[in-house]
Amino acid sequence: MQISLLQCQSSRDVQANLAFIDSQLKQLPRDIDEPQLVVLPECCLLFGGHESQQLQYAGSEHQSELKTALANMAKQYQVYLIAGTIPMRADDGRVFSRCYFFDDHGVTLGHYDKLHLFDVDVADGTKTYRESDTFHPGDHLCVVDTPFGKVGLAICYDIRFGDLFRALRLAGADYIALPSAFTKVTGEAHWQVLLQARAIETQCYLLGAGQWGQHNQGSRETWGHSMIVDPWGRVIAERATECGWAQAKVELSELQRIRQQMPVIGHNRFIAPQLTPV
Repeated sequence: MQISLLQCQSSRDVQANLAFIDSQLKQLPRDIDEPQLVVLPECCLLFGGHESQQLQYAGSEHQSELKTALANMAKQYQVYLIAGTIPMRADDGRVFSRCYFFDDHGVTLGHYDKLHLFDVDVADGTKTYRESDTFHPGDHLCVVDTPFGKVGLAICYDIRFGDLFRALRLAGADYIALPSAFTKVTGEAHWQVLLQARAIETQCYLLGAGQWGQHNQGSRETWGHSMIVDPWGRVIAERATECGWAQAKVELSELQRIRQQMPVIGHNRFIAPQLTPV
C-alpha cells in the first residue's frame, strides 16, 4: 500500500487550512488500485489558536464541524485518513487534542487524545509552552485494525515516552502514526533520532507527519522534515522543507522479516523494579 504524509503550514484560519488540505488531496499522486493511508500533522485545521478559539471550534463526539469536514474528505478522495488533531470538548472546560482515524468511506475507525502535554521551555521566539492550560490529557491507547495492518496512534511530544510506543507494539501495532508540530529548535535536535529509535525499538513503521515553517506572522516556527521510517530504522521517505507530500510504498512482508530475524518482543526480560520498604 501507499503511505502519504502531508506537510502543512497551518494557521489560525480554519477555512484556509481546510482548503489547503483539500487542494493537496485532489493532487495526491496515487495508484487508484492501491490502498492509500494519508496522515495529516498535528493542529492541521487550527494552529496556534488561543483557548477561546480552541473552544469556539471544539466539538463533541457526535457534533463537530471539523470532524465532519475531515471525514467527508476521506470519503470524497477514498483514502484512509489519520486526521492530524482537532480540538474536542473536555468536561473541565479545556479541550482534548484529538486525532481521528477515518476509513475510505469516512467512517470513524478510532480516535486518540494526546496523552503527554508539551509544558516546556524552549530557546526560541515563543520560549514557554504550556499546553495543559488549554488541553486536557487523554487516558487511553488506540490501535486500529485495517485491511493493510494494525495502526497505532500517538501525537508529537508522545514520542519522548518510549513506554507508550512499546505498549502500542504489544497491542499489535504494525505502523505508528505521529501527527506532529515539533518546534524548530527541538526538531533540529531530536526529531529524526527519536523517530528512528521508536521504529527500531518497536519494529514498526513510524509515520511522522509534521508542520513546517513560520506560522501566524512568525509567532511560531516548526521543523518539518516529515518522514517515514521503516522497522529497521531506515528513512524511506522525507520532505525536509516546504509544504507537500512525503510518500512511500510499503509491504508488511518486510516488517515480518525483520521481526522474525530479531524477535525482540519475545526476548524482552524487563521487570519493573520492586521497591523494598525501609
